[in-house]
Amino acid sequence: MEVFEAIQRRKSVRAYAPTLVPREKLERILEAARLAPSAENRQPWYFIVVTNPEKRKRIAKSGRFAGFLEESPVVIVGCGDRKASPKWHVVDVAIAMQNMVLAATAEGLGTCWIGSFNEGLVRRLLKIPERLKVVALLAVGYPRKKPDLMAKIVHFIRRKKKLDKIVGFEEYKGNAPNVYPGPNAR
Repeated sequence: MEVFEAIQRRKSVRAYAPTLVPREKLERILEAARLAPSAENRQPWYFIVVTNPEKRKRIAKSGRFAGFLEESPVVIVGCGDRKASPKWHVVDVAIAMQNMVLAATAEGLGTCWIGSFNEGLVRRLLKIPERLKVVALLAVGYPRKKPDLMAKIVHFIRRKKKLDKIVGFEEYKGNAPNVYPGPNAR
């Protein structure tokens, strides 16, 4: 699958089949994170792969919108090392996790980025040292066919913005016409 195709196909999956994720696929997803760029190449990340059902259940109860993590066969906990990169650890972990999302999509897996969790609970449960900040959680698994009415409503109400609404060439354009000047423009 081409990168742009993975970007187009990616969606937040909140219902997972009980099928286990093959180790080879999981390793390619983690390798995609390892290859991510980071400020000064400090690589201030550490990823904890959680497959234990009891731990996933406890993590799922730690956040208002995290309940479906219980059925996700894999939860990846993305942590950033505050000492290795005090200013950029969160951004660097986010970039690496986005690489994982795209790699998982290319592998035929679904993902959902989770920001709703109790960091203290996750930290205690997984024995995460204080120098690491839990940045985000990533559910990974095979999507289960389940109608997600809420997702359909949200996507109908909040469609993706048009490119000309989010990009300005050379300066902020607001609602003004926005035309790419081309490679030879001065």
